[in-house]
Amino acid sequence: MVTSIWTRTAVAAIGAEDARLHVLREAAIGPVVAGLDLWDMWQIEDATGATLARHGRTYWFFLAVPRAGDPELRHDHARIHLLSHGGDGWRDHGSALPDGATPGSREWSGSARLAPDGETLTLYFTAAGDRQGGPRFAQRLYAIRGRLVIDPDSARCDDWSTPVETVVADGHWYACADQDAPVDGGILGFRDPGYVRDPADGQEYLLFTGSAVTDGKTGVIGIARRDAAQWTLLPPLLEAPDVNSELERAHVIVRNGRYYLFWSTQGRRFAEGLVAPTGLYGMVADQLLGPYRPVNGTGLVAGNPEQAPFQAYCWWVTAEGDVASFIDYPGSDDPHAATPEARRARFGGVAAPFFQLRFDGDAVTIG
Repeated sequence: MVTSIWTRTAVAAIGAEDARLHVLREAAIGPVVAGLDLWDMWQIEDATGATLARHGRTYWFFLAVPRAGDPELRHDHARIHLLSHGGDGWRDHGSALPDGATPGSREWSGSARLAPDGETLTLYFTAAGDRQGGPRFAQRLYAIRGRLVIDPDSARCDDWSTPVETVVADGHWYACADQDAPVDGGILGFRDPGYVRDPADGQEYLLFTGSAVTDGKTGVIGIARRDAAQWTLLPPLLEAPDVNSELERAHVIVRNGRYYLFWSTQGRRFAEGLVAPTGLYGMVADQLLGPYRPVNGTGLVAGNPEQAPFQAYCWWVTAEGDVASFIDYPGSDDPHAATPEARRARFGGVAAPFFQLRFDGDAVTIG
C-alpha cells in the first residue's frame, strides 16, 4: 500500500465554473423536521451495501439538535437521529441512541450497516468530548450494535450493546485529536468512521478523517482493516500536504470494478494560494488500497456555486449514485463574519434536494 497524494497541481487546475451546483431556490429551503437543525447524514446500508429501502422509504441517520441560538454551536450538543425518506419527504423517528449510551458528551458522524438477518444493525460513530469532562474536541471512534425495527408507519433502534472503541490514533501516522479549543479556526481530526467491505475479497475496512502528525495542517483520509476481532491501523489512504487541512466524511463506492473515494471539504480549508470551492471531491482507483488518482483530473465532483459559496455541505454518495447533503448558509455573505443572530436567521439546517452522479471511468459528473 502506498499513500496517495492530492497535489497542488490538481487543485490549481480547478476552473471558476467547473462542476458547480445550481443556486437553490427558496422553495427548497423549508423546514424538514419541526424544531430541529439537521446536518451530516449517512444512509443505513443493507448487507449488500445498497441503501436500505422498506415500505417505499429509505432510512438514514442525521446529526440533529433543537433549533436555538447560534447554529455554529450545534456541534457541542449533537445527537444522532433516525430519519426516513419517502414520497411525503422526511420523517424523524427520534434519537437513535438512548441518553448516556455513549462515552462522549455528544455524538458525531459515522456510518451504518445492517446484517444479513435484516435486523441487526452496527452503527459506527464518533464520540466527541467525554461525559466526565475533558477536552472539548476530543474524538474517538466507536461501534455499537443494536436492533432496527421498521413498521409501515414507524421505525426505531433498540437493544443497543455497550459501545466498543474500534481504532485509536497512534501518534505516528495520525495525530491524536484531543484539543480543548480550535487553533487558527480549525481542529484536528480523528472522526467520521466510514465502513466499507471490499467486494473483491470480503475484507472489512474503516475509513476516517484524520490529521497528519507532521504539522497538524495536513488533512488525511485514514484507514483501518478488520483482522479477526480487532482493527489494525494502516498508513493513510490519502494525504493533502500543503493542499487542504480537512478531508471530511470519507466513503467509498464501487462501480464497474473501480473504487471511488469521496469526501467533503470547505473552501477555507485549502492551503494559502489555492482557491477551490466548498464541495464534494473524489479520487478513483482500481483496488481499494489504491493508488488513487483525482477524478476529473482535479478531484472536484460538485462545488457550491460562486453566487452561494456556503449553500450546502456534507455530500454523501450512496451505492446507487444518489447524493445527499444539507443546506448550510444560502446567500453570498460569509456567515463566519456575521453575528450569531444573523447566522440563525440564515442557517438552513435541513436536508438539501438529492442529485445524482454519472460515472464514466475516471470522470464523475453531476447527473
